[in-house]
Amino acid sequence: MTQGRPSDFSAEIAKEICSKLAEGRTLRDVCRDDGMPSESTVRTWALDDREGFSAQYTRAREIGYMSMADELMEVADDGSNDWMERNDEDGQSTYVLNGEHVQRSRLRVDTRKWMLSKALPKVFGDKITQEHTGPNGDPIVFQTVYETKPGA
Repeated sequence: MTQGRPSDFSAEIAKEICSKLAEGRTLRDVCRDDGMPSESTVRTWALDDREGFSAQYTRAREIGYMSMADELMEVADDGSNDWMERNDEDGQSTYVLNGEHVQRSRLRVDTRKWMLSKALPKVFGDKITQEHTGPNGDPIVFQTVYETKPGA
């Protein structure tokens, strides 16, 4: 008899999920492991704040995103498959750029950067500043105008 995924909240399973999320794994990946509940179950636990799970889950995700940020440097710096050895028409060995690998690495970096900018915008989002100036870039001038009523 096949046992289904657990759906009842368990502090032990919740702790294991948070531990794996803090390592930088995605919830989808964690929930594929044997004995783990479905993604929707875990998200429901977080939304319903089962036994304080919401704060644990949020913290684990934040730590996991920092792990993903560290991983960005590893992906960007890893050039191990950027070049392939090929034989030319004369049978001479030569190296050529492995464009597919380079593009895949770029996609991995860009995807993680986008995810981090949305998940933790204060840390990884674009900083936007606004500056207000008057005409021609001059400082804004404030004037106080007093009106007098006729006959006053």
